Amino acid sequence: MSGDAPWLVVGLGNPGREYAGNRHNVGFLVADLLASRVGAKFGRSKRAHAEAAEGRLADQAGRLGGPRLVLVKPLTYMNLSGAAVASLAQFFKVPDSNVIAVHDELDVPFGQIRVKRGGGEGGHNGLRSLSKSLSSKEYARVRFGIGRPPGRQDPADYVLSDFSAAERKELDFLVDRAADVVEAVVLGGVEWAQNKYHGG
Repeated sequence: MSGDAPWLVVGLGNPGREYAGNRHNVGFLVADLLASRVGAKFGRSKRAHAEAAEGRLADQAGRLGGPRLVLVKPLTYMNLSGAAVASLAQFFKVPDSNVIAVHDELDVPFGQIRVKRGGGEGGHNGLRSLSKSLSSKEYARVRFGIGRPPGRQDPADYVLSDFSAAERKELDFLVDRAADVVEAVVLGGVEWAQNKYHGG
């Protein structure tokens, strides 16, 4: 973690009402919840093709004035997300170690949230774009499990479909948990967050 540098939390998704409920857009849902938690509202950024919101978390003791968050929802499509993120990271002087991407993850079962730093992109176009634009893979990833598609459904179609009725019953709880994981990474680091949340 880097001193007093802000944290750039990127919710990955596709802009537009037709994508709002898609599995691929859980990053936007988590970013929206985090904004409400810190009392911030998203607005169009003047520095990147994105919506951004700024606020501060409470610290581990619950005191106000904790770490500064810059929340970002790129307004480009998923495969071009990195350009906006890199622009904002440069403007706010955010090191790669303070960037957190929140995204859907096919390789994690629905109902589980996982966090890691670095590694591959697993075919995720948003992560691929981030890694390319940041010239680094050493950012943290909060991986929101959506599981594998049923039967022979194409994964590309699956991620662009809405959550099932059964999944929607759990969705609010899981978005809340993913936001908790983001806060844990900011306040205690990736390893601390893993120890705290990888039990379930």
